[in-house]
Amino acid sequence: MAKTATRSVDLEPIDRLEDKLKRLVGMVEQMRLAQARAAEENQRLTREIESMRARLATGESAAHELSTLKEERDVIRTRVGEMLEQLEALNL
Repeated sequence: MAKTATRSVDLEPIDRLEDKLKRLVGMVEQMRLAQARAAEENQRLTREIESMRARLATGESAAHELSTLKEERDVIRTRVGEMLEQLEALNL
């Protein structure tokens, strides 16, 4: 009986160590999964940033084109106004 009691006492620290190791392995697996999810999220966000940059470039190009068209409109408006003044002068 003494040997049986001694063995169960001697195995108790090993059982605790085994339990701790199992929990540690579980934590490592969870961390790996979290890292994989973070990497996927990082890739998704990188693609989204690239898409936003492309949209921004398109918007800037459209804004520049709009500005150019407004300038051309003002030039045409001035020229048409001058032509109308010349036509009115001819009708005198």
